[in-house]
Amino acid sequence: MSQFHSLTVASVKRETRDAIVVTFDVPPELRETYRFIQGQYLTLRTTVGSEDVRRAYSICSGVGDERLRVAIKRNPGGLFSSWANDSLQAGVAVDVMAPMGNFYTPLDADHKKHYLAFAAGSGITPMLSIAKTTLAAEPHSRFTLLYGNRSSSSVMFRDELAELKDQYLDRFKLVHVLSREPHDIDLFHGRIDKQRCDQLFSSWIDLESVDVAFICGPEQMMHDVSEALQAKGFPKAGIKAELFASSTPKRRDATVQRDVRGNQDCEVTLVIDGAHVSFAMEKDKESVLDAALRQGIDMRYSCKAGVCSTCRCKVVDGKVDMDANYALEDYEVARGFALSCQSFPVSDRLVLDFDQDH
Repeated sequence: MSQFHSLTVASVKRETRDAIVVTFDVPPELRETYRFIQGQYLTLRTTVGSEDVRRAYSICSGVGDERLRVAIKRNPGGLFSSWANDSLQAGVAVDVMAPMGNFYTPLDADHKKHYLAFAAGSGITPMLSIAKTTLAAEPHSRFTLLYGNRSSSSVMFRDELAELKDQYLDRFKLVHVLSREPHDIDLFHGRIDKQRCDQLFSSWIDLESVDVAFICGPEQMMHDVSEALQAKGFPKAGIKAELFASSTPKRRDATVQRDVRGNQDCEVTLVIDGAHVSFAMEKDKESVLDAALRQGIDMRYSCKAGVCSTCRCKVVDGKVDMDANYALEDYEVARGFALSCQSFPVSDRLVLDFDQDH
């Protein structure tokens, strides 16, 4: 179910003071398994001390690079990111799940589109993959990227982005927005927020020429950019957003008594790789994912915060409440998909299918 394979680290490159780029050696028999689409991510697993730790990191390679790379930025207090930045080196084996994620749009060599992208900090990781792949695959399309950081020293992939700009002079426009460092143009000094976006859309970016907008960064930035885009009439359906970091949603307080409809317990059935696994759990006490893990079931998950879509499943029978959802599109929720890490049973019976993609 978890689809982990042990991959050897081919190299570790120090990208900035607090970020590394990790390249994995993929053996020939697993190349199809790890073939990815631009914008997808990998879930990594290791043991730190005695704890099983999993984290999702976006792939930063272009599809045509024939390299499997992720960037890992140190998160203050982050168990996995601290271990990786301090200890990870070439030759170390790491458990890696097959690529996942829907942070992309289909590409076609005949397209003549204008893509607009906003990134901040390590949110550049999937954007680099998307930009490199798109510019190579669509020779008639353009790509505009606004990348926010505190200062030039914290810019990830600075050299690689500069090379990309040189390679596609007429089709790739790159703008660095720095909050703590002066800029020749006042418009590009500060944070990427709603006010700055309003100014950009009024004087610098012609939204009528934009077909798709990508956003990846902190939650507030993503909200501001999305709101500014829609306020200018840009369709919500044309916005693709992915949260790269989020505080874990508050856990439900089990000491608070709530009205529970029907029985106190729910009979849960999980469809995993064609097999059916059933167990009983109390409603409103813990997520389906946590309850299944407590039963010893090998579940697919990563962040446990509703940010990635690793634990995505389809509600075939019954009903759940989701505490948080930063990963699923509105149309996916409408079709019955949910995140098991944030799903709490509402009905007496619940069937979740982890094998359905559509």
